[in-house]
Amino acid sequence: MKIMIVSDNHGDRDILAKLVNEYTNKVDLMIHCGDSEMLVDDPIFEHMPSVLGNNDWGQPFLDKRIIEDESERILLTHGHLYNVNFTMDKLAALARNHNASVIAFGHTHQLAATMKDNKLFINPGSISLPRGEFSYIGGTYAIVDLQDEIVKVQFYNRELEPIDELKFTFERNMK
Repeated sequence: MKIMIVSDNHGDRDILAKLVNEYTNKVDLMIHCGDSEMLVDDPIFEHMPSVLGNNDWGQPFLDKRIIEDESERILLTHGHLYNVNFTMDKLAALARNHNASVIAFGHTHQLAATMKDNKLFINPGSISLPRGEFSYIGGTYAIVDLQDEIVKVQFYNRELEPIDELKFTFERNMK
């Protein structure tokens, strides 16, 4: 299963449209981790389910979503309700409670990917307002390729180009 994950576009609808145009029929799922600052009924979200971010005032986005297929349970949330700026403990507990294999979140505007307890925790960074070590890239999103024994994560820039130093492969145990 291939998933395109984006977050924190903060009103930049054009970049989401660019991603939908590029990845429709190329990935199995496109998801948005909140802080779109767009209307919940925007047609873009027909292609890309999203969740409530701390800047999505007055919009009835869900706080979290569980997306399932035959072999994966994907937990999608923004992260602000789980203190992801300070700890991953609350998010990890939520993932355990929902038996999630992939946990996609945003909020920090800093990209991250790690496997813990056979679960992928992935933050695609902010596509529009990046922070941290990789802010010089100017915005990032991620493609996750979930396979039986490995998970591949590749981060991309706003020009849809892969970032060589931000490619990771994690082993997984699906037993």
